[in-house]
Amino acid sequence: MDTISVLIVDDSALMRNLVGRIIERTPGLRIADKAMNGEFALAKIPLCNPDVIVLDIEMPVMNGIEFLKERRRRGIDIPVIMLSSIAKEGSRVTMECLELGAADFVTKPSGSDSPDIASVAERLTELLIGYGTKYASKKLKRPVFIPEPAFIAEQSKASSLLSRASSALNESSQKQPSDSAVASHAAPSFGLSAKKETGVPVVPLREGGKIEIIAIGISTGGPNALREVFKDIDPNLEQPILVVQHMPAGFTEEFANSLNNICPLEVKEAKEGDVVKKGRILIAPGNKHILVEKRPLATIVHLSDAEQRNGHRPSADVLFESVAQQYQNRALGVIMTGMGRDGTAQITEMRRQGAYTLGQDEESSIVYGMPKVAFEMGGIQKQVALKDMAAEINKIAREHA
Repeated sequence: MDTISVLIVDDSALMRNLVGRIIERTPGLRIADKAMNGEFALAKIPLCNPDVIVLDIEMPVMNGIEFLKERRRRGIDIPVIMLSSIAKEGSRVTMECLELGAADFVTKPSGSDSPDIASVAERLTELLIGYGTKYASKKLKRPVFIPEPAFIAEQSKASSLLSRASSALNESSQKQPSDSAVASHAAPSFGLSAKKETGVPVVPLREGGKIEIIAIGISTGGPNALREVFKDIDPNLEQPILVVQHMPAGFTEEFANSLNNICPLEVKEAKEGDVVKKGRILIAPGNKHILVEKRPLATIVHLSDAEQRNGHRPSADVLFESVAQQYQNRALGVIMTGMGRDGTAQITEMRRQGAYTLGQDEESSIVYGMPKVAFEMGGIQKQVALKDMAAEINKIAREHA
């Protein structure tokens, strides 16, 4: 079976080799070619026909920003994953790359002995598999088979690219088993007519009430998905929005700033004690959980250094749990593209409390993991395409304001 091919673009031979080793040891991935700058990469694209590109930012001759501009001018739609510095300037430039069409980013490890190399490798392969599979299928370059859910896989003889890749991730990952178990079927099902397994819808304890808050949990594919949603959000939206986007510390402030530039509402990185109010969208900081507390005069947010939940901090489950406890049936929960199961248990609890819930649909998700599991658990009232998500949020929020 064909594998996802990756073009590595970095002026550092050390980094090209390091990324190359990560790819080579991951079943389902292969190196299409390597290039030392954007100019060489543009020349090699027609020759190696990659499914996804890993791109450095700082390079001689043609840097990452210049490459993305030329990519856009030429109409090249191959997804690009940025290698980013964790420095302040690096986070700003990374957000500029996303604005220019890059799909996502990973922080650049300092070397093969870097203490964070395992987490970077896992994050990188997750992105390469998700975006590469999506691109390969969209272009119909090859049949891409995605595994059926684990509970019906024994009845299928389909061999899956993603399941093999995810198995490799599981062996090296230090994440909780619950995340890894879902990863084997956490992407869109292309080319395979898989049986749809849906759980019994949760029976809410009470009818939905007036919506006072909106909570969103999202992971792989999230940066551009949130841009798509927030550019079309209702400028007169009555309810505040809280967001958990899995993202490293040091990037969420610039990410919030970039969203603020295109959104009619105020978007900012959440700070301890921030007031949750109309016209405001708060993004959970990297490496901090976010919770809400209703007080007599206002609702405020709290940030927490508590242990990771489902392998993540911030965790969507922590946010959804807090909203379920504080707002019960007076909330809207939204779970979107992402690998694993973070957020699935507690958005289901939100639904049990009577809250309204939405999930991103399979076709528009880069990785159909989190929304898939939540839907199968019976916690999602309606699945919505990304292009319709803003309109659906606006509609529900307006009807139940």
